[in-house]
Amino acid sequence: MDMGRESRWEKDAMTVEIGFALASAAVLAGAVFAVVFGLTFVLGLSGLAAKGMVKGGAFLGVVGGVWRVVWVLSRFDAQRRQGR
Repeated sequence: MDMGRESRWEKDAMTVEIGFALASAAVLAGAVFAVVFGLTFVLGLSGLAAKGMVKGGAFLGVVGGVWRVVWVLSRFDAQRRQGR
């Protein structure tokens, strides 16, 4: 086996994993934002408080999405190194 080159299957697997990581990150970010945005209406906030909640929800959504991409890809890399 040539240790310096990846097989076509390994490249395809990585492409699929990147797609899964990005898609699941987008879903997670959207869900986090939707929950915080919904809380704005449930709590009856308006004005500056509502704006702060929306910005906070967007920030938490981005952080959650980035965390999800890092988590999925690092887990994939660990499994790949173990030969699974």
